[in-house]
Amino acid sequence: MWKKVKRLFVIKTRFEAYLIIYALALGAMTRGADYTVQYPGFGGYLLMAATAGAVFLGGAKILDAIRYEQEAREIAESTGSEDKAQD
Repeated sequence: MWKKVKRLFVIKTRFEAYLIIYALALGAMTRGADYTVQYPGFGGYLLMAATAGAVFLGGAKILDAIRYEQEAREIAESTGSEDKAQD
């Protein structure tokens, strides 16, 4: 039963990754807009840029991880060996 629940929290496709990145960006930009209100001027805009930058870095890492996992799965299937990391 826990395997079924665990599978819900695994990002398997690039489409799922894009949905997660969109949700992160939406939250980050909302937080960034709050920063511009709380800290008017250059400081608020700098914090807003930092929240956007964090989403860019996190999104790139998520997409790279998806690509790496798909390549590893293809290699494992072509050689006929099992990947123990997916259990």
